[in-house]
Amino acid sequence: MSTKKWSVDPTHSEIQFKVKHLMITTVTGYFKEFSASAESQGNDFSDAKISFEAKTASIDTNNQDRDNHLRSGDFFDAENFPVLKFESESMTRKDDSTFELKGNMTIKDVTKPLTLVAEFGGVMKDPWGNEKAGFSLSGKINRKDWGLNWNAALESGGFLVSDDVRIFCEIQLAEQA
Repeated sequence: MSTKKWSVDPTHSEIQFKVKHLMITTVTGYFKEFSASAESQGNDFSDAKISFEAKTASIDTNNQDRDNHLRSGDFFDAENFPVLKFESESMTRKDDSTFELKGNMTIKDVTKPLTLVAEFGGVMKDPWGNEKAGFSLSGKINRKDWGLNWNAALESGGFLVSDDVRIFCEIQLAEQA
């Protein structure tokens, strides 16, 4: 079977994260500028090789002050670390529609293992004859593992920002000629 090359279709994909604020509500953010590619054996993504990159300055939480703070040295330090990266090590099929995606995430030059659940939506030709594949990815990280340590203690106890960050991605890949 031949190797297929895929690239992300950014108009039909999104990279989202969620983090607790004041430990009572959840703030959602996105990376607006990103790229991803994959190599697979045909339409079977078992053992696919996947790489992903997002520009840290493209973070968007729908609040300019918060976004600027996230771009600062307190968090992503976008000026000195303009991208975060993920490189897969394995993609293991768990059942007909679920994979376990393991790899390494690099943020601020700190590389740590990351495991995501990848729900496979299938492969379909669009109206223009282009072959597309769809995935919904989810996982959770502790932001402090990557040096995103800033926080503020609350007078009533607890902290302003949770250490846990939930990751949700909707990815549509387009086969490359």
